[in-house]
Amino acid sequence: FGLMGGGVQAQGHVQFLLNHFVFGMDLQAAIDAPRFRHYDGYRVALEAPITDGVRTALQAMGHVLFEQPPIAFGGAQAIVRLPKGWGAGSDPRKDGMAVGY
Repeated sequence: FGLMGGGVQAQGHVQFLLNHFVFGMDLQAAIDAPRFRHYDGYRVALEAPITDGVRTALQAMGHVLFEQPPIAFGGAQAIVRLPKGWGAGSDPRKDGMAVGY
């Protein structure tokens, strides 16, 4: 797998790995899941699907939240060997698609 995106790259890798291995999401679901991005101090960007309840809780802890376009959260692609074949996923935040034969 890979997730490009400059400053969000390492953060996105961790979010993808947690989604896939800890939360049991398949590759596409792990890629599609809403992301957050820490900038500095208490400044955090959240993707739009993240709920108002989460936003309110973060603000209550002192975080400064702001919106960013989807491209600011990186773009991922992944492939995995399955018992019978392969699985793949591609990020809808960028151009690309997962195809097989």
